[in-house]
Amino acid sequence: MQKTIFNSTEKSNFILNLSEENFSKIAVGGILSACFLTSLFTMIPEIIGNSGLYSMCSVGLAISGVFCMIVTLIAFIRKFVGQKKLNIIAVSAFGFMLIWGIVSSIFSYDLNIALYGYPARGEGLFAIVFYFSFFVTGMSLKTKKAIEFLIYGVCGTGLLNALWGLVQVFTGKLGQYKFVRMDVQANASSGLSQSPIFLAMLLTVSVTVSLVSLVLGDGKNNKNKYKNIFLIICSCVCSFCAMFTYSLVGICGMALSSLVCLFTALAVKKPKKLLSLLSCVVPAVCAVVMVNAGLIGEIDSYRLYDGSIMLWADGYYRANANGLPESQSIDLNDTADVYSKLNSKALNIATQSPLTGTGPDQLVFPQLYTSGDFDDGYTPQDVSEIIVQNKNTFDKVYNDYIYTCSTRGIPSLIALLIILISVVSACVKNIKSGNSSEKIVLSAASAVSIVILFISVSNITFSPVFWCISGAVLSQQKN
Repeated sequence: MQKTIFNSTEKSNFILNLSEENFSKIAVGGILSACFLTSLFTMIPEIIGNSGLYSMCSVGLAISGVFCMIVTLIAFIRKFVGQKKLNIIAVSAFGFMLIWGIVSSIFSYDLNIALYGYPARGEGLFAIVFYFSFFVTGMSLKTKKAIEFLIYGVCGTGLLNALWGLVQVFTGKLGQYKFVRMDVQANASSGLSQSPIFLAMLLTVSVTVSLVSLVLGDGKNNKNKYKNIFLIICSCVCSFCAMFTYSLVGICGMALSSLVCLFTALAVKKPKKLLSLLSCVVPAVCAVVMVNAGLIGEIDSYRLYDGSIMLWADGYYRANANGLPESQSIDLNDTADVYSKLNSKALNIATQSPLTGTGPDQLVFPQLYTSGDFDDGYTPQDVSEIIVQNKNTFDKVYNDYIYTCSTRGIPSLIALLIILISVVSACVKNIKSGNSSEKIVLSAASAVSIVILFISVSNITFSPVFWCISGAVLSQQKN
């Protein structure tokens, strides 16, 4: 007999009577929305060419986040999240991180930005709430088919971003990174991820998922052969596009993806599957050769532009989130110098307010030293007008662990580390126990992402995908 409550009808109690299989179908909708909606809404500012519309990207995050919040509520009511120790630890730590995010917001410089995030960034407290819902939604996936949807969703969103990025590379249009500096036309790819570095993060996950899936797949029937063709295309296009991000993340991401593929092939004793590496290595090499041949933009040698992208093209020009960088203070051409100085300054900021940090998405505020008054007497009304007048400031440090500590305090960093340690522990268990190939694929992608976060930072395109994957690694799959 189906359950009812307070003598209500069976239809009105669908949550109480929802089977795990039907719930997984609903959860899949949330997972796919998390993968695609932010990218789809980013099409609007890219097509119109108005950087002031980038705040619309958060609409996609909000829609998918609210949907997954409903899924999360159902998962808790029906106990679909799972009762294993690692699940409880991870959810509890994430819950604490949310609570401490509220504390950090209360003591922040600007409560409105703390809640909604900086307009062109969108990573305020609400974004963290949505990430929690993505994490729990992924954790509540119960069926093999549902997890497969997540895998192909990750590949699909990577492919969508890569194809859009290649249009930017070969036409210089539909993006904000035709110039990575005033004097350098590189036609860098940002896809629908708002920044080349953010795109490189997403493509790293997609390539890892594609390569490991190719290694573990059997390809014995036509259905699997068609899937393999899709995975090969995804790996080729994404790795090709990743090199045009001209970023350290792009290089390291492709290297890590290739190493994971190599180790997986050796572990499962399928040396022939090493041919899958060609779908990553060959396109990446071709991209570098094309740049060195002078076929892309107005550059004739391949090099990294991390500093210029972080502090000029993205932070200053596109987002109006930091001041104009000056060469006397930081060498934008020296990637190591850029990372070193940003990390050092961010750690110094963290020591000023170790418990609550600056507040979500507000790393730039303690660096401001002028109100930004103009020589003609004009007083800026918008916070972005003030920020851009403060030279050599920055709003993102490209180490997510330092960024979390600086903006939301040491307690948030500890909670984040507990979550990630739980995820890594689950990854190890999945691999050692010879769990389903789908879970091993997601474990590999999650592990690579955790490493990449040492040289990159959370953002509203990559993070929904990352938290869905990490949650799914902890899921208790039944078939």
